[in-house]
Order: sequence, then structure tokens, then C-alpha cells
Amino acid sequence: ATAGHCDEMIKRAECAKELGVPIIMHDYLTGGFTANTSLAHYCRDHSLLLHIHRAMHAVIDRQKIHGMHFRVLAKALRLSGGDHLHAGTVVGKLEGEREVTLGFVDLMRDNFCEKDRKRGIYFTQDWVSLPGVIPVASGGIHVWHMPALVEIFGDDACLQFGGGTLGHPWG
Repeated sequence: ATAGHCDEMIKRAECAKELGVPIIMHDYLTGGFTANTSLAHYCRDHSLLLHIHRAMHAVIDRQKIHGMHFRVLAKALRLSGGDHLHAGTVVGKLEGEREVTLGFVDLMRDNFCEKDRKRGIYFTQDWVSLPGVIPVASGGIHVWHMPALVEIFGDDACLQFGGGTLGHPWG
């Protein structure tokens, strides 16, 4: 179930902290940026990690005529606050263009990004002291994707294996 308002969301985060949960998950697109920023501040103040989901992103970022690219949504999340963000995979179920995916992954985690139109970085971005966000590769991935994922994302990423592994014939 989702919280109906920001106060309820914070109460649930408090309950999770009391239970010893180390990570809170929030969907920043359906929850909204104000709610996300409030939760990010709460988590930071209480030593909790904030794992960000991106449900509904395809409705926004896959519309060629009137949509908004995921790189913009990823940058907005970095401004709003969060520790991890689902970023697609390049392989697996959530495939995307390799160079463009790596471009917004760099925008999420690096302090400084040079302009590189091939990677979808249209101007130099200096994040100064704003904390980065760890990209999460998830969505239909399984153990056989591991070499490609490490080559694509390096060792500064979270690889989330779930249904893709359970659904694979070899587990």
C-alpha cells in the first residue's frame, strides 16, 4: 500500500527505523518531488538509505513527441535526494541504448560530467558538493548478465537480481 500523504509516509519510515530496517524504498515519480525530498531528509537525518524506484517513468520518458528523457528525471532525482535509483540495464528486460544509459548513469554518480552529445550529455555538468546517486541495474537480469553488467556499470553500482534469476531455467 502507498501512503496517502507525506505525514503518513514519514510515519511509515519511522516505523521501519524502529523495526531496524536499513533501507526505505520510495517511488519518486508517483510520490512527487516534495514528498521525496522530505523522505530524503528524514532518511539522511536517521542514517537510513533511500532506494528510489521509478514506476511510471515509461509514461513520461518514452513519449517521443511530448515526453521528457530519463536523463532529466535522473537529474531531478539527484536534486531531490536519494541514494539508489533504478537506471535500466542495457541488457535484460529494461534494455536501453548503451551510450545514452551510461551518460545518465554518469550524471547520477559523478561530480563532474563533460559535455558529450553521443552519451546524451548536452552541456558540462558540475554538481559541486551535491551527493551522487548509485545506479541500480535491475529488470530481467540473471547471473549470465553479470559480466556485461560489470563491464557496463563498473563496480560503483548496485545489481539487483530478482524475477529474472528466479525465472531463468538454471535459477
